[in-house]
Amino acid sequence: MKWLIQYLQTIKPGKAILWCYFIWYGITVFFYFDPSPKIWVNSAGISAVVGTGLLLSVSSAKRDHWQTFRLYLMPFCVSSFSALIKDQGFVVFISPNIYEMLVSVLGCVSFLGIVLIVKSRCR
Repeated sequence: MKWLIQYLQTIKPGKAILWCYFIWYGITVFFYFDPSPKIWVNSAGISAVVGTGLLLSVSSAKRDHWQTFRLYLMPFCVSSFSALIKDQGFVVFISPNIYEMLVSVLGCVSFLGIVLIVKSRCR
């Protein structure tokens, strides 16, 4: 638990935003999950191709395991998100269902609130 507090204390705005993206993705997957292997296999394939391209474009001197993981995770999330929301009435990434939107926004706001609380208490 101590490592989590330390992580939240030092998290930079860019990574906090990435976590919000991931929270939004997770909530969307929760509401629109499709067990069809085709979606997940295609997403993994796209992730392998795009992630490798991204990995090759990053300087190896600064690369760490988490960065490598993110370079593969992001294309996986984007491609599976696109497949899950297809024909669901989304406008870009915004759900037509207000309840789903509220859950997604509250998830992100809650996370950012926790980050701010941790940062303010640990100064």
